[in-house]
Amino acid sequence: MLSDSILTAITLLPAAGALVVALLPRKGRTIQWFTLLVTLATFILSLHLPAHFDYARRGFQFEENRPWISSPAIRYHLGIDGLSLWLVLLTTFLGVIGVLISWRAIETRTKEFYFLFLLQQTAMVGVFVALDLFLYYGFWELSLVPMAILIAMFGPTRGRQAALKFFLYTFLPSALFLVAILWLYAKTGTFDFVQLQNALTNQPALFNPQALWWASLAFLVAFAVKVPVFPLHGWLSDAIQEAPTAMAMVVAGKLGLYSIVRFNLGLFPTQARAIAPLMIALAVTGLLYGALVALAQTDMKRLVAYSILSNLSFCTLGIFCFAVAGLNGAVFQTINEGVTGGALLVLVSLLYGRYGTYDMSLYGGLAAKLPMLATLYVITALALIGLPLFNGFVGEFLVLSGGFQDHPGWIAAAAISVILSASYILWMVQRIFYGEPSSLVVHRPAMDLNAREHLMLWPMAILMLVMGVAAPYWMKAINGAVSGLAGSSAGTAAEPAAQTAAATAASRETQ
Repeated sequence: MLSDSILTAITLLPAAGALVVALLPRKGRTIQWFTLLVTLATFILSLHLPAHFDYARRGFQFEENRPWISSPAIRYHLGIDGLSLWLVLLTTFLGVIGVLISWRAIETRTKEFYFLFLLQQTAMVGVFVALDLFLYYGFWELSLVPMAILIAMFGPTRGRQAALKFFLYTFLPSALFLVAILWLYAKTGTFDFVQLQNALTNQPALFNPQALWWASLAFLVAFAVKVPVFPLHGWLSDAIQEAPTAMAMVVAGKLGLYSIVRFNLGLFPTQARAIAPLMIALAVTGLLYGALVALAQTDMKRLVAYSILSNLSFCTLGIFCFAVAGLNGAVFQTINEGVTGGALLVLVSLLYGRYGTYDMSLYGGLAAKLPMLATLYVITALALIGLPLFNGFVGEFLVLSGGFQDHPGWIAAAAISVILSASYILWMVQRIFYGEPSSLVVHRPAMDLNAREHLMLWPMAILMLVMGVAAPYWMKAINGAVSGLAGSSAGTAAEPAAQTAAATAASRETQ
């Protein structure tokens, strides 16, 4: 019985918690404890999904499909497959981490912060599970509002400007996206993803090819901005610099990359394949640009921002190579970015909380003073640079190996970014933790990790290793969802068995 409404429970529990937060008193830490309980309960509920997911079955599972609004025909249609399964788990897991990292960092306007934080959780889960395009669009737009408000409220220097830039960059393309959704409805009479997919596949005469191209472009631009794909990344560094750490962990990547795979490849495979050469070029440019700019940074948080741009470009490259291994790697790397990129943001915020600066030139010799923090920093760095046995290696290997046969030149260029990422990540570790202790470190002693910080960071560190060693466990769900997308995009939908075998072999080889 739980499976019949589990997605509704996971999606709406944080929103219900937000309403209770609005009624709680501000005194003490009642709001923090209650929000922690809500996020823990949501995460525990989400564990039901992988425990009861049928990995041998294709298509959507845990579906809820009921009429909602009769005119226009909008349905309350939720469901997940291997593409969205782990992203839902990642969102609920990061929700718990977000509360723990905000425990001491957010001391003012706590009610507003946790109210908006829980609304953001509902919006993100809703994007991953909604299968009615109108319902999906509602969650998509809702995800913009809490983020923009929190950046404006808690940005330390230029919060309002960063929030305005983030909102304009993401809202304006979404308006065109809505127009494209309404055009599809006018042609088919439905917002339902499954019905739209069937109509686009089996009734092509309904659609003007040129109009269909523009509709696909409206979808792609809205999603590409949210990734962000180079050169639509202008909002990213400011948003990450100004956002509270709990929100910076979710500001980029997951929503946009998921939506490109689900909707552009799922609804517009021909158009996606036609624009693939441009997207591959932009992805490789973003890879190299992000890595080179990160090398030039002295501010830790800005370095992380450009590192995220480079890593997310890897995911875009994997998607538009249209190989099953590449698509597997892109989805897996999206999850990796949430875990390892999130851990790096947490570690950077902990350093800032102790020393009050992101300037790496002021640090040095911290490993002797804060050995546990240094250990976790090094583990995260090794995962980020793709050391074998860690999760980053699996994602990068699959993307590069999947795309090499058809795009050897672009893949060779992309491989350079792996070297560059090792350079700026290891350089950051060396500057902060090794060498002679700086005057800041000497004159402002700080304690090593406390129990709450251990509770935040060790699960993420363990997950980095487990995802690297046991990658096939994640892949068996992801592969079933993306192999059909790669096949339909390439016009070879009759080859899923061969594609599945290739992806499984690639994921096992990484071990």
